[in-house]
Amino acid sequence: MNEKTARLYEAAEKLKGIKGQSNLARFLNTSPQTLNNWESRGVSSKGLIEAAKAIGASVEWLETGTGSMDGSHTPESNATVIGTVDAWDSRTPLSGDDCEVPFYKDIHLAAGNGFSDDIEDYNGYKLRFSKATLRRHGISPAAVICVCADGDSMEPVFPDGATLGINTADKTVKDGKIYAVNHGGLLRTKILQKLPGNKIRIRSYNAEAYPDEEADAADINIIGRVFWWSVMD
Repeated sequence: MNEKTARLYEAAEKLKGIKGQSNLARFLNTSPQTLNNWESRGVSSKGLIEAAKAIGASVEWLETGTGSMDGSHTPESNATVIGTVDAWDSRTPLSGDDCEVPFYKDIHLAAGNGFSDDIEDYNGYKLRFSKATLRRHGISPAAVICVCADGDSMEPVFPDGATLGINTADKTVKDGKIYAVNHGGLLRTKILQKLPGNKIRIRSYNAEAYPDEEADAADINIIGRVFWWSVMD
């Protein structure tokens, strides 16, 4: 069974007491055949979001298995913005386990070019991360940058303005992971999926407003994988 669909069944049973394909199909106001399709091919972005809302589950948990099932736990950020909080500024010495990474709020990308040559940073802000946390995830501090999400295409997982951590050393597409890409000169954060014929499917969590797209892999410059995000309410 597809992993996302298995998590959907698990969440339905634990959060709503719903067991079995027919009962879940009835609860979601869909057909058993749709559930069959999900079991073999996976849940569509739109179906996943609608199912998550219906059963009160976290879209992130259904999609990746990370975080809490019901989204009730807000993970603590392991980063502190430097330059916007008085306790931290450019003169504050780093502790032994801290590292600073660039936080780019203003990014200009030219189509077809690499990331580092096109970036313009107007604020000089940095984020402070724990080296130990990055090491646990196999991420080199030198490869990390942070940017802001733009738009609502990835809601409800991260909204407009959320801060995103990007591992620029991880450019190999793994189906279902979130990547920052330069697509047609625009910085986009999207779920990527490899397709036959050297194509890439570009997906959004907010699939109702942003349908899936397909593009030639050669037209997409992958900046890196989004491994962390932080949201302020």
